[in-house]
Amino acid sequence: MKSLLWAVLTIGLVVNASTSFVFDGIQQLLISIATGVVVLASAAGLYVLRDKHSG
Repeated sequence: MKSLLWAVLTIGLVVNASTSFVFDGIQQLLISIATGVVVLASAAGLYVLRDKHSG
């Protein structure tokens, strides 16, 4: 599960960064918002699934 979340996070960051070079206007905005939500959700999932060390 963690490897899938890391892959989604990485792909989402790359797509989000590249949208400003490929798209313009409202299309770029909507794609950036969508990929931003995906990146935040995968980061939250990774945070929830992190290993907890007591010590």
